[in-house]
Amino acid sequence: MLSVVNADGTTPNGSLIDEIVREGARRMLAAALEAEVIAYITELTDQRDEAGRRPVVRNGYHQPRTITTAAGTVEVKAPRVNDKRIDTESGERKRFSSSILAPWCRKSPKISEVLPLLYLHGLSSGDFVPALEQFLGSSAGLSPATVTRLTAQWQSDHKAFMDRDLSTTDYVYVWADGVHLRIRLEEAKAAVLVLMGVRADGTKELIAMTDGYRESSEAWAGLLRDCARRGMRAPVLAVGDGALGFWNALNEVFPDTRHQRCWVHKTANVLDALPKSAQPAAKRAIQEIYNAEDKDHAAKAVRDFERAYQAKYPKVVKRITDDEEELLAFFDFPAEHWIHLRTTNPIESTFATVRLRTKVTKGAGSRAAALAMVFKLIESAQQRWRAVNAPHLVALVRAGARFERGHLLERPEVVAA
Repeated sequence: MLSVVNADGTTPNGSLIDEIVREGARRMLAAALEAEVIAYITELTDQRDEAGRRPVVRNGYHQPRTITTAAGTVEVKAPRVNDKRIDTESGERKRFSSSILAPWCRKSPKISEVLPLLYLHGLSSGDFVPALEQFLGSSAGLSPATVTRLTAQWQSDHKAFMDRDLSTTDYVYVWADGVHLRIRLEEAKAAVLVLMGVRADGTKELIAMTDGYRESSEAWAGLLRDCARRGMRAPVLAVGDGALGFWNALNEVFPDTRHQRCWVHKTANVLDALPKSAQPAAKRAIQEIYNAEDKDHAAKAVRDFERAYQAKYPKVVKRITDDEEELLAFFDFPAEHWIHLRTTNPIESTFATVRLRTKVTKGAGSRAAALAMVFKLIESAQQRWRAVNAPHLVALVRAGARFERGHLLERPEVVAA
């Protein structure tokens, strides 16, 4: 495709390099779609109908449409397939469906991640077009009305997520944290209450996410009671920080669940109470506890910490010794899971990007819209979460298997179905 280049290196559609990138993206997408259709038809080449004709053949192209991508807005003509086969179950004709470009797709998932970030950063829907037009080279498909419809759809998605049935999913471990994002929430003290879990197959999943005032017991209890009402089973272990609100609520709703305090929050809490000169040595002593070889060595490291700091900082020592049982609970589980269970990092790392890219917004933003935007960002991030180490051991934990020094001691009997 030839373009007129001005003396300053620009073209009617922006800079020359941007146009080259967009043209390259268009050609690569077109080639990928062609290859996908060819592979689909080739796989069915041997099939013939009663007249000896092939039931699956090419059928030209669909009407051109514009797709908004991170490389800009490109025009695509998707190849069309004529599939005359009949589905034996539904009785309807089978249809070719591209895994690269869905029929409804008008923007890439990356763009769908950018829009909520812009909203959380303080842009109104009317500001999206000028903000993105400079980057994408076009405002196609990004009108204020389109953004408003997307926002409404995301709010609906979040509501459906919070209403879904949880009885068919077993969460063996859960992490809980109240994340303060300084976004458009109605109350200055409001936090986003997040509950993440590990399914029996070892995969991580967002369980629930809502807002709560000051991470209170009432707010957490409301969230946990709602999860229980929708069929959530009591997890084996819950990991959280020292906020009493969550633990009080957990004892009320899921009293059989064991507690594990987050070592990152506990370390920060202890070091903040010490003079700066004592903090490096204290930090190393704390690391000796949670990095210990097993629970016995960890308990010995707690006694060493107590002897080293009891005389000068007794109140600081109590912050460790008073919560010793909850701090060392993770040692009773598979050693492969210890790195996952001793902190709430799965939540903290997920929200790090959101927190860094948001700021205080003074506009009257919608609480529901803000939560929906955060939900969409976490939903996108969830696709990149990896399973816990040794995922096969999670089911054994749920079955009641015992672990000593991190190793399986007793394998539960399998009950015949």
